[in-house]
Amino acid sequence: MRITFACLLLLSATVSSQNEHFIKFKNQHIIGRMDVNSCDQVMEERGIAEADSNRCKDDHAFILANTDQVNNVCRLAGEPYGVYTESLLPFDIVICSLKNQGARRPHCQYQGQSLTTKIAFRCEEGFPVYYGRDNVAYFRN
Repeated sequence: MRITFACLLLLSATVSSQNEHFIKFKNQHIIGRMDVNSCDQVMEERGIAEADSNRCKDDHAFILANTDQVNNVCRLAGEPYGVYTESLLPFDIVICSLKNQGARRPHCQYQGQSLTTKIAFRCEEGFPVYYGRDNVAYFRN
């Protein structure tokens, strides 16, 4: 009985950890609709900054899709791309680029750019958990 309880507790902790990574990814990168002029507002509302600081991020990508569409890249609609999974089809995205370098929240000012391109991110257990910022398709020609 104790072993069963311990296994259930361990499984619960694993699922909880997975959910935390996906929830963070979802907050930081998935948005149904967004105008390119909304970068300042969305970045501030979602509390997006450099890790463990209040420094403004130099650039950031938002995927204009619903959660199921993005999750599906990890399951059926993606292919391996190094350590990432790349979407088979292009997505609409908004790239927010910092205009005032070195700024700190809440004084970040961004320029938005709309693109349609394939996206790449790391998947764990069928969920996106890390946007492949350095390997994203929009940086390729």
